Amino acid sequence: MVNRATDVGTNQSVERAVSVLRALDSGRAELRVSDVAELTGLGSSTTSRLLSTLERLDMVERDPVSNLYRLSLGILSLAATATNRHPVHRAARMVLQDLATRTGLGANVAVRRGTELTFLCNFEGTRAPKSYTQAGHTAPLHATGIGKCLLAGLGPEERRELLPEPLVAHTDFTTTSHELLDTEIDIVRRTGYAIEAEERALGRASLAAPVRDASGDVVAAISLWGPASLLGDPAEGEGRRPALVREVIEAADAISQALGAL
Repeated sequence: MVNRATDVGTNQSVERAVSVLRALDSGRAELRVSDVAELTGLGSSTTSRLLSTLERLDMVERDPVSNLYRLSLGILSLAATATNRHPVHRAARMVLQDLATRTGLGANVAVRRGTELTFLCNFEGTRAPKSYTQAGHTAPLHATGIGKCLLAGLGPEERRELLPEPLVAHTDFTTTSHELLDTEIDIVRRTGYAIEAEERALGRASLAAPVRDASGDVVAAISLWGPASLLGDPAEGEGRRPALVREVIEAADAISQALGAL
């Protein structure tokens, strides 16, 4: 459910408008006024007025036939500007594009925002399955290699406060306890990379590495992802894995250096 609007320490009108925009980004392509009202906890008349105002501002649009609402392309320039001006995106874009081309796998970069990771860009190699990951999409921290690299910048108590148990299982292979997560993050810190096999989606695996800034803090992470057979099959994946590990670590180091890391 979308976070309901409140008026504690904020401008209530602005918060309500943002909650409406987030409702329209909640998964379904188009929504009725009543759907938005339910997701935000606002009254139908308030929701209708906010949608009309946002429509005039070109932030949302209404289908002339169905009268259903969706986000407008008018919001695209704001989103694109925010992404393109992010220092990690600027440092990572060309590195990841080259990485995807060389390896044939998918290449992502993400940052942590609260309890989730947010992707800044994604490139698909020729051997990567079709991805629906886009800039702005989110994913769980504990169930992805890239997320575990981001969590490596936090201590055990910080991780437990951030992600209360039980950790959500996305497949039968998902890490669901902090004890196991601690072990996996210790490996990330010792080796400089993470391996994730089918924890978030069956048939997919990834190799990930953390990105650091000038202070040495983990500010982002990158991953190579693709079919689990390419990264874990004894006949092919294990033979390629050492080379792919080097690729992802070197790419993360290049981005870190661009951000000022030594």
